[in-house]
Amino acid sequence: MTGHPKNHPTSTPPPLRLLFWESTVRCNLACSHCRRIETADEAAREDLTTAEFRRVLDSTASLGKPIIVFSGGEPLMRDDWDILAQHAKALGLPTALATNGTLVDAPLAKRIAAAGFRRVSISLDGADAATHDAFRRVDGAFARALAGIKALRAESMPMQVNATIAAHNIDQLDDLYAMVRGIDVEALHLFLLVPVGCGMEISESHQIAPEQYEEVLNWVLDRQADGHIELKATCAPHYYRLAAQRAEAAGGPGPAMPSQHGRGCMCGVSVAFVSHKGVVFPCGYLPVHCGSVREKPFAEIWRNAEVFAKLRDYEKLLGKCGRCEYKSLCGGCRARAYALTGNFLAAEPACTYRPAGQVAK
Repeated sequence: MTGHPKNHPTSTPPPLRLLFWESTVRCNLACSHCRRIETADEAAREDLTTAEFRRVLDSTASLGKPIIVFSGGEPLMRDDWDILAQHAKALGLPTALATNGTLVDAPLAKRIAAAGFRRVSISLDGADAATHDAFRRVDGAFARALAGIKALRAESMPMQVNATIAAHNIDQLDDLYAMVRGIDVEALHLFLLVPVGCGMEISESHQIAPEQYEEVLNWVLDRQADGHIELKATCAPHYYRLAAQRAEAAGGPGPAMPSQHGRGCMCGVSVAFVSHKGVVFPCGYLPVHCGSVREKPFAEIWRNAEVFAKLRDYEKLLGKCGRCEYKSLCGGCRARAYALTGNFLAAEPACTYRPAGQVAK
């Protein structure tokens, strides 16, 4: 195998690429995969204040120009989302908004555009209303999300559709792709379900087998060649292993690293997550406490947290991930490993690949 960087720990903290902020746990939907359904209103009392998140943004600006993703819950249920987005913009920090879209009408779309977000993502978790609404547990959610997309496109807002892929919609990939191509958006990002953190309430009946993960990733690789729309698989680091295998089979050197920011699994490597009450996690699906922005500046946590240091050292990976020749390219999903074993350094359970030299059992 050629074209892959050596497997070695990073000597200094890598650049932060994305900071996801769970701006509130309040939401107007009751999605199947959400962990906050019964306790959202009570828990929202602990949401970071405007002043507290201003300080997070000020600290983050010392790390470069990472994208600040306003997520939730439903971030539009905060009163100050546009004030904070404008503060980020004044610091030179690009911002994105992740919303379910159901609250977006023409006046709100104008406010979102004025706040300076570079892109807005809206979730569509099925190719039709019946599938999406059943997953979101609110009738009419699909139609309202589409209306939100239309209102934002009227303001020339760059749009991305996010889709959580699980058992309820895995047979709809072609229809989902065709539907999204027809609604005037720039990107479709498929989120391969992680049953922990943001997805911890999902039932076993919604989960898909490792072989199905691989089928979805190969489907993505096949469609990306069309070039009709930006198509990405998220929370699926072994996409890069599959891409490398395809390139190698075709006689090529294999792809470069997914970016200069780290391997396929970016949690703690180039991505971090700040919870609604200020706890820092490696990502929203890996609820391992790395510190609190109510106690330390975010930049200090990013640079010095022990959990982040472990995630950045490829040699600490265990099991077949530790033996894998693709570990610096992929790294396995650390959240899925944590969900199955309680150890975020354990082997990725949704990967079917056997490292070279490993004897099949």
